[in-house]
Amino acid sequence: MSLKTPSEVTSSTIRGEVVVPGSVANLGGGFDTLGVAVQLYLRARIVSVRDDGAARLTVTTSTPQVRGQNAVERAFEAIARRTGVRAPSVEVEVKSDIPMAAGLGSSAAATVAGLRLFERVTEPVDDHVLLGVATMLEGHADNAAPALFGGLNSVLQVEQGEPVAMRWMWPEDVQLVVATPAVGLATAKARAALADHVSRADAIFNLQRVLSLVHALQHGEYDRIREAVRDRWHQPARASLVPLLGEVLAIDDPDVLGAFLSGAGPSVALLVRRDAGRVEQLLTSLYARAGVDATIRRLNVHQTTPTPALSIGH
Repeated sequence: MSLKTPSEVTSSTIRGEVVVPGSVANLGGGFDTLGVAVQLYLRARIVSVRDDGAARLTVTTSTPQVRGQNAVERAFEAIARRTGVRAPSVEVEVKSDIPMAAGLGSSAAATVAGLRLFERVTEPVDDHVLLGVATMLEGHADNAAPALFGGLNSVLQVEQGEPVAMRWMWPEDVQLVVATPAVGLATAKARAALADHVSRADAIFNLQRVLSLVHALQHGEYDRIREAVRDRWHQPARASLVPLLGEVLAIDDPDVLGAFLSGAGPSVALLVRRDAGRVEQLLTSLYARAGVDATIRRLNVHQTTPTPALSIGH
């Protein structure tokens, strides 16, 4: 094995394995704009590499099982076509703790795993190219950017160019408490519920709040977060698809800084600075009283740490 040094990455590269975080997107009004990486992970372990130049990845086992072509496979083949770099045939085993169809970035994590596996067995690829390919496959960049780079990201999809990710500070003392009802919600269905146009008043409302949220997180102005995560674009339209969304958004508790739909849902996230265990119990009780089966998780943000990538000789 030869040691290579890529740009800063979040995916671990120890013993032939890449590890990619899940993510929470939108954060209220930042629709298709904001995303933050969380400590839920997809792990892909390389089990064999064949130097045949076929540039093909095969997922031999996947937990949970995925129907059809795996997003890991699709991404590996897409980045091989995009770069033209000679690549081997690779077999991997995939295990993911990120629930599917839950609004926690499972698809983006799988896509990024395919890109990082390609780097793992060839050479580093420019960050802009990685984000561009991930966005092409995902259709939007707000989950792909934090899965690639960790932390809090805002994204800019440039006309006639590659998308751009901008990193922001996430305060270390702010956790997420996430409730995931046991009802899958496909992103396509959640997007179909949205109106094609928003009013000028609603556009201004969301723009003001998403800028306020980024400012509040950078400067520790936690008292501004509750108002800053309000939304008029997508959450009202998706309320009928997400159990207890209105009730969770209306939680008024001193330890809850703010609440919002996680991505397209049905997960709902609360920002918490103190007593996350009590907030976890509060959510558990809320869903239990309503007879809704839900998994409640306390999640820290996955921050970026530079990690050298190993290239398998072939």
